[in-house]
Amino acid sequence: MVDADVAVLGAGAAGLSLAHRLAGDVPGLRTPSVLLVDAPPGPLRPPRRTWCFWEPGAGRFDAAVTAWWPRLRVRPPTGDPIEGDLAPLRYKMIRSDDLEDLVGRRLADSPNVRRLTATAEAVEDVRGGARIQLTDTDGRARVLTARWVFDSRPPGSLPAARTTLLQHFHGWFVRTARPVFDPGTADLMDFRTPQPAHGLSFGYVLPTGPHEALVEYTEFSSRPLGVSGYEAALRQYTDEVLRLGGLRVLATETGLIPMTDAPMQRQVGASVFRIGAAGGATRPSTGYTFAGLQRQTRAVAAALRQGRRPEPPDPHSARSRAMDAVLLRTLDSGRADGPALLCRLFDRVPLPRLLRFLDGRTRLREDLAVGLHAPIVPMLRSALELPALPRRPFDHPRPDQPPLETA
Repeated sequence: MVDADVAVLGAGAAGLSLAHRLAGDVPGLRTPSVLLVDAPPGPLRPPRRTWCFWEPGAGRFDAAVTAWWPRLRVRPPTGDPIEGDLAPLRYKMIRSDDLEDLVGRRLADSPNVRRLTATAEAVEDVRGGARIQLTDTDGRARVLTARWVFDSRPPGSLPAARTTLLQHFHGWFVRTARPVFDPGTADLMDFRTPQPAHGLSFGYVLPTGPHEALVEYTEFSSRPLGVSGYEAALRQYTDEVLRLGGLRVLATETGLIPMTDAPMQRQVGASVFRIGAAGGATRPSTGYTFAGLQRQTRAVAAALRQGRRPEPPDPHSARSRAMDAVLLRTLDSGRADGPALLCRLFDRVPLPRLLRFLDGRTRLREDLAVGLHAPIVPMLRSALELPALPRRPFDHPRPDQPPLETA
């Protein structure tokens, strides 16, 4: 006997998305019983954050979208900005509270999905499924069993890799005294920030109105900054680069996303799988995760409803991962100027095609066409040396730094 057909551990974007897709009946398909296990308030619960992604037209979670933009802009360190229309795509932002509210309403009306607040201590295979050892909010131990377990919690450590960079950021949700933002255009990368000795940095501006925006400082490097370092970088960016004038900080967010060419293990038991960032949904070259985890959870939900083995697919093709490995090595080695490389791509490649390329949705011919606008010699040198490079464990950031992101 099992307590549920499916147990989902963690209620970040991946856990919530899978539960949402499995809620309710679909005519002609199976309706599995689902248990969504969410950690109690505290360090194990995912922090509040935003997820951004691009997709054509309406989407499954549009009711939770805070804002969307039809145009994107990239600003080089000097010179004119590069700006373009995304059509038929839209760049969308979802805040975690809004996604949780949307999914919560759906689950409240769904008799086949239950939510449980508890800490998952261990998961082990047993005959016909898996056993989950839990500690509930009263400190009591519980044991649940499920036919299939999908673990979306962040991994305790990263696998060994040839290259690992960290995308780490700190952002302010601001309200300004005067109207300074264009609500129709998002600044994807503003390289008018002081560049670190190793890696690159940029500003990121998502306006939600003439007076309101999420403004972030982001770095790709091997180590995160301290709290004072992020605050100083954001203050310099808002005061000296954007010249926003008087502003009020309404909320903040901080995150750290590994950008690694390490293979992420999706199956960790006969009936236990990882999904989301823990299961390789993050695109190594960009740090974007939401679109990849939607491909994963869509495939898993379809398999469960059809009675097939629900192994999560790799959301990124082998070709995409190989190209990412080359780019990460090129950036980490310093062979190419990161801001110049990225600005050249956005300047020379039509924006919808480049976004499809970054999402792994282009064909080989299109990939080659995009690659012709990258620095050929540094990229080729990185590609040739990768097979001989050893994979090394990554030293996790210090405990006082932001935790690894999950989704």
